[in-house]
Amino acid sequence: MNELVFQRNINDCLCGHEHKCDIEKVVICENACELIPSLITGYANILLVADQNTYAACGYMVYHQLNDHGFKVKNQIFQTGDSVLIPDEDALAAVDSAIDTETQVIIAVGAGVINDICKYISFKNQLPYMIVATAPSMDGYASVGAALILKGMKVTLNGQVPRWIVADTHVLKDAPIDMIRAGVGDVLGKLSCLNDWKLGHIINDEYFCQQIYDMVMEEVNACKKDISLYLKRDPDCMGRLMKSLVVVGIAMAYAGNSRPASGSEHHLSHFYEIVNIMKNHDYFVHGIDVAYSTAITSHLREKLASASDDSFHFSFSPDQWEKEVKRVYGSLAPEIMALQKKVGFYDSKRLDAIIKKWDEITETLREAPGKEEVLGLLQTIGYKIDEFWGMYGEDMIKDSIVFAKDTKDRYSVLWLLFDTGLLEDYAAQTVSDHKNGLI
Repeated sequence: MNELVFQRNINDCLCGHEHKCDIEKVVICENACELIPSLITGYANILLVADQNTYAACGYMVYHQLNDHGFKVKNQIFQTGDSVLIPDEDALAAVDSAIDTETQVIIAVGAGVINDICKYISFKNQLPYMIVATAPSMDGYASVGAALILKGMKVTLNGQVPRWIVADTHVLKDAPIDMIRAGVGDVLGKLSCLNDWKLGHIINDEYFCQQIYDMVMEEVNACKKDISLYLKRDPDCMGRLMKSLVVVGIAMAYAGNSRPASGSEHHLSHFYEIVNIMKNHDYFVHGIDVAYSTAITSHLREKLASASDDSFHFSFSPDQWEKEVKRVYGSLAPEIMALQKKVGFYDSKRLDAIIKKWDEITETLREAPGKEEVLGLLQTIGYKIDEFWGMYGEDMIKDSIVFAKDTKDRYSVLWLLFDTGLLEDYAAQTVSDHKNGLI
């Protein structure tokens, strides 16, 4: 058994916070699905949740393993056809209604969406759950939060970490190549979010933990080291990628939120997802959006690090902002405006503090890799930046740079650009730089 060893409790961290993760076992190895019955001894009645694709990938194998060992298994299989399963109210209700008084454990077979649905429903019903990964596609396997689409908005609700994580490397290697690329993209996105975390600490005196930062950066560096191997689908390489994704989730559990894993690159990704769902338009899977968005945020950081505070010209018109939010978000605008009025970022005046700390801020911005390095990493695993611009177009990407910050309550380089009065200028310049072949 290839079990990932980690500390479930850290009481002596220099940050002064206690770190906890309630996962019991993480098993990543060849033929891992054969070990599932031995992991859940003491339980008898199982609800297995999958969609038609993840059931075909290994759900049927899990079902037969459990059935052969005497477990009573009830299936909830989403039949989506050619559509994408969305973790919305209907999906949650379907799993919730499949739970009966005999259900003792939920086993989720899948990746991001299936995991988030089961994470929330297991928490709601106070049932332990296992995730059997079908793709190394995202870092939410081990996280506490459940990323859902409710009333059209991307929200993260309290869930619970899985009690067990199981990943069969021979299943992972056969995942669709875009899912593998998405997992790599989600890890590389930490180059952006970790920098945002430091900015939030410097500017807003936000909580920061160097130990958590370092454990995530270690996985980013491991991912960069393996970058040329991912497209070869080597099982050992898939196992290492899966391990990195799980460790990032453990880091989120330690921090108590998604700060070590989600920043401006995720805000851009969430923008593309919710706006295109609202418009019934296509969009990339999460990790691919994160990867491309990391290239955009690296471009913005690079430009901002070279700016002089003499160029800052902050101004804000609440009426104009409200008008533009309604234009960009349509029916979602009331939710967006309510969130930002609650958060109060628009009511805070940070420019004087930013100018006083500008040398420290620019030094921090330069710690993140520039766009050429990020684009080089992405190209190695088959990303083409023109596909990103072709999918969303210049107007939507420009709007995302200006308004994606409004979807969340977290400080990032996008808010820093807003505070310095450079956000709209840099959004327009990014479009111009694309036309000139620079991004």
